[in-house]
Parts: sequence; structure tokens; C-alpha cells
Amino acid sequence: MQCPLTYDQNALNLFIETMNSGLVPGSGTDFGPPLRMALTKLNDDDSPSAQTKSKIIVLVSDGEDFGEETKEIASDIEKEGVKLFTLGVGTQKGGNIYAGNSLKTDRTGKVVTTRLDPEGLKKLASQTGGQYFEINESKNDVSRLINTISKIEGEFRDSRLVDISANKYFYFLAAAIFLLTLDVLINIKTIRI
Repeated sequence: MQCPLTYDQNALNLFIETMNSGLVPGSGTDFGPPLRMALTKLNDDDSPSAQTKSKIIVLVSDGEDFGEETKEIASDIEKEGVKLFTLGVGTQKGGNIYAGNSLKTDRTGKVVTTRLDPEGLKKLASQTGGQYFEINESKNDVSRLINTISKIEGEFRDSRLVDISANKYFYFLAAAIFLLTLDVLINIKTIRI
């Protein structure tokens, strides 16, 4: 919801560059609200995505879920026939989270460390008919994720027909050719004094 669907890579990069850990309220990850929002958006009757045959959600996370309604939303996703693909990002040993130039700390002042927890993401993916993929220091499954998603049967949703006859440049071109021809055919004598 932070970036509209677009083919403009520069616009997408701009949205990604403005993202930071301060955009997320509270502490810890809660899968429930973003999954509920994605499911609501997919089932919105006014949107073109509601007419598609295959619907998917891609969840990118370190796998640490501190929410309480994840099981409920996962069963709702499964009932709607939406496939949930999960992409685990991180390492088992973990890493620190930066907030600006300093390390992020919790309420007690301890440095927050995030670790990859693939089990929860694998469980979510298998429950909804999706698959789990991972990015860590030794492997990058993004291309496999893209290939898997592209193999899912979909429906052609949008096309654009551009009417090139709507261009009006030919009026000016015709006037320019007429004036050029007129200049070649008519000789004007100049008198020098």
C-alpha cells in the first residue's frame, strides 16, 4: 500500500529508499494486519484484481511474528483460495536493526536483534497452498519465487489501445511542406541599390 502498482522502476526505488524502521508503529512484527489488508484488497469488488482467477499474497519477513491473530487470518486466506508465498530474509545468528545512525533498542535499553525464523513462514505458506523461499548469506531464492509466481495461471486484466491517428502534427507538417514548395517555385527579384 506504500507504492501503487507501476512499471516505473525509478518511482518504486524512490518508495523503497524512503522506507525505514520508524514507519512501523510499536515493536515487533505482527503478520495479522498486513495479511488482513492484503486479503481485503484482493477481495474488493471494485478492484480489477477481484476478477482474476488466481490470487496470491507475498509476505516478506524475518519470520518473527509477535501477533495473536495470524492463525485466524491464515485460515481466512485459505478459505478464500488465495495462495500465500513467504520470503524469509535474514540469518539464523541474527543482526541488529538500525534506526537512523544508531542501533534500535527496546524499552529496557537492550539492542534489538532480529533473527530468521523460517518455521513460522513455512507453516503459513504450506497452510495456504503457497511456498516458502529464503534470502540469507548463502542463498537467494528471489528468482525461484518469481518463476513460481509466473507459472500460476492468471487472467489478462488490462490492455491499452493507443490511437496514433489522434496526433495532429500532420497539419503543421503539411503547412511546412506547402510553404517550402512555395518558396522553391516563386522567385522574388531583389533590387540592389
